[in-house]
Amino acid sequence: MTSKTSSSRKGGAGRSATTDPSDAIPLRYGDDPYVWACWLYYEDGMTQGEIADAMGVSRATVNSYLADAREKGIVNISLEPARLASLTIAQELKRHFGLSDCLVVPSDDNARPLIDRLGVAGAMALQKLVKSGDTLAVSWGRTVMSVGEHAEAQALQDMTVVQATGGTTAAFSYTPELCAASIARAIGARCVGITAPAIVKSGALRQMLLDEPLLQEQFATLSQANRILFGISSLRPNSTIHTSGFFDTVSLQDYLAAGAVGVVAGRFIDERGRPVSGPLDDRTVGISLDVLRRIGTRIAVAGGFDKVPALLAALRGGYVNVLITDAATGHGILRADGVTGLDARMSQRPKLAQTPSSYRTHVKKFLNNPNEVVEEMLDGVVRAHRDYIEPINGSHRALVAKSGPRPGKVGLVIGGGTGHEPCFLGYVGKGLADAVAVGNIFSSPPPDPIVQCAVAASGGEGVLFVYGNYAGDVMNFEMAAEIAEEKGIKVRTVLTTDDIASSPIEDREGRRGVAGNFFIFKIAGAACDQGLSLDACEAVTRKANLRTYTVGVALEPCAMPQTRRHNFEIGPDDMEIGMGIHGEPGVTRERIKPADDITDAIMDNIFKEMKATSGDRVAVLINSFGATPLMELYILYRRVAQRLAAKNIEIEANWIGHYCTSLDMVGASISILHLDQELTGLLHHPCETAFLRIN
Repeated sequence: MTSKTSSSRKGGAGRSATTDPSDAIPLRYGDDPYVWACWLYYEDGMTQGEIADAMGVSRATVNSYLADAREKGIVNISLEPARLASLTIAQELKRHFGLSDCLVVPSDDNARPLIDRLGVAGAMALQKLVKSGDTLAVSWGRTVMSVGEHAEAQALQDMTVVQATGGTTAAFSYTPELCAASIARAIGARCVGITAPAIVKSGALRQMLLDEPLLQEQFATLSQANRILFGISSLRPNSTIHTSGFFDTVSLQDYLAAGAVGVVAGRFIDERGRPVSGPLDDRTVGISLDVLRRIGTRIAVAGGFDKVPALLAALRGGYVNVLITDAATGHGILRADGVTGLDARMSQRPKLAQTPSSYRTHVKKFLNNPNEVVEEMLDGVVRAHRDYIEPINGSHRALVAKSGPRPGKVGLVIGGGTGHEPCFLGYVGKGLADAVAVGNIFSSPPPDPIVQCAVAASGGEGVLFVYGNYAGDVMNFEMAAEIAEEKGIKVRTVLTTDDIASSPIEDREGRRGVAGNFFIFKIAGAACDQGLSLDACEAVTRKANLRTYTVGVALEPCAMPQTRRHNFEIGPDDMEIGMGIHGEPGVTRERIKPADDITDAIMDNIFKEMKATSGDRVAVLINSFGATPLMELYILYRRVAQRLAAKNIEIEANWIGHYCTSLDMVGASISILHLDQELTGLLHHPCETAFLRIN
């Protein structure tokens, strides 16, 4: 990047001290020449003369930048940590994926929503990348609209903005028409729409539309695009794809079952970036993936940890050569693609070499055949807890409470993968869940045992499904719900989304369900046991979910039984913030801190969302991820109690121990349920299961 900049600036007035270096600043440095100069000097080890050539300014100007940076506090021996991390991640993304450029915004500063910060960054990228005479194709989505809202007018001529897909009459504010118009208005460009729906009824109708002279002219303009701006959608239940209304006529399960992980400009791709065939292929009016890949400048603006699989797929598929994202997401993409050593570079600490005498490659476990670990565990569970649960039709993958289901009662079905014990099977019994569907380690149960659970739990008043917000669980439970409906069983679904670290607050519905589902199961089970209607059970369960807040921290990763190796590495002085329960890395990595500091950081984030006032009451869960002992959990609880007492918030009830684990991970999560009168009564409602008894 710097060598190209240098050559383009030589041979004229490029060395003048009056030159504005922002005209040539690579995207990863933002609009800040001070950061650019400091990075080249302190990180890349270039001399002031080499920096002057790279930046196209005089050596005196470079000297001035470096001096001013020290005075401004940008540099104090090293770059300020948030900027350093963002620059390191941007540089590595650019190198690893062969990008033309990359801009990474720092991790959440809690000042603005992530979409706004990405919009500002995307607008800055447009200002640098778009030139007079360009034709810019524009896709649609919330982030793309944010770019338009933050873009500023430029002195450009003969610009054209063209929709990348057909339109929609949907009521949301980020339709293809509105996104293209917003970008065009911001940069003073002519706007060309695609005057056809994005999705039509049939392939024959699509071909008829494309044969129309007006559409042919519009697609001719689209084919001339030399730049494209687009967002990337995940397939999480709250993603743009699910909420846009574009795909209401087609079950997205067809694409999920075929391995789709994301959507680019209305086209589905798998984890390697390959197109995923499905029923919409010949009904979509818009740019194809092949045409998109041939466009010279392909700017993707997307962020949020839930989008890591989709973004990684788009990068692998070559659809992106300019990426705008946030630090946590960028870090997650690199780790998901096997990039190692990045954390040591960001923390500026050398890796510690391990000697053969202290180094082990495998974790010790009590196992027989690793491939039969789930079946052997379930056999032990059924033998140990025969007073509470029994197999349905002889299958250990579908278990029913012996004293749960009864006529006239709404049935509660929960479920998920193994490796989280005592969740989920430990919460089946009188007053709580009526049945549980069990999957493999960290994997969703298939539809068939879920259907068996629905039938067994049904008492004629409908069945409530409650489970974590993960793509595999959503797909399989939705398929099971359809089958159960065909059998005459009315089904309602509530997804648990208590992990506040996994997505920003404006994307609340996209969050993961983690240990806080303990509270949500308890409330749902009590509502069902009290004989409430299906509508009422669903409503109060949703309320419990909205009032539950969880953050997890890991100190050491877990190890799968089949490999007996850690599934990722955490440095000896590091910790992972925002852990899920499937053994995946956290959202961010930080230097390990004292227990009180860790707890304070978690509680500060929870307080920002919970909005509790003096006199309110809460329930507290301090949960071990598997290998953290009670001694340490009580230390965490002590600080949680102190923080709540300081706000005059009373702890109504608490649970401390193993409630939703991640195999043998060393770590813990803190969950807070913000109670009201209704939730308090349901929390204290009696229940009796293998792992939870309330009299």
